[in-house]
Amino acid sequence: MFKKILIIGLPGSGKTTLAKNIIKYFDQHNIKYLWHNADLIRNQFNDWDFSLEGRLRQSERIGYLSTIDTTVVNLCDFVCPTSATRDRFNRHGKADLIIWMDTIDSGRFDDTNSMFEPPTEYDLRIRTYNDAWVKS
Repeated sequence: MFKKILIIGLPGSGKTTLAKNIIKYFDQHNIKYLWHNADLIRNQFNDWDFSLEGRLRQSERIGYLSTIDTTVVNLCDFVCPTSATRDRFNRHGKADLIIWMDTIDSGRFDDTNSMFEPPTEYDLRIRTYNDAWVKS
């Protein structure tokens, strides 16, 4: 069983949709988990800074939160747009499974599009959004 799952990709690529469907699966199979969603965490910490420094801080935060309870699956979904943000997340241990949602050419935000660096390390690359993969 994976203990830390990281879902990354541009805004609007389906990260949260996939995460919610994974959560449904976990609930149906009584798998304990914690969900670390970028928007929920930004809201919790009232930190809506999307500068590079703000994104690094968010990566650090999510990486740390995913280590508080390692007896459950930690499901992390956020853009994680650069190698530096991925390195910051990994300070607290690499993900056991990295899913890259590569379903769109550009997201909603030009600043994120311009800084997004396709990951060189991932376990699963989803290139086409399809309801079938989110419901299975």
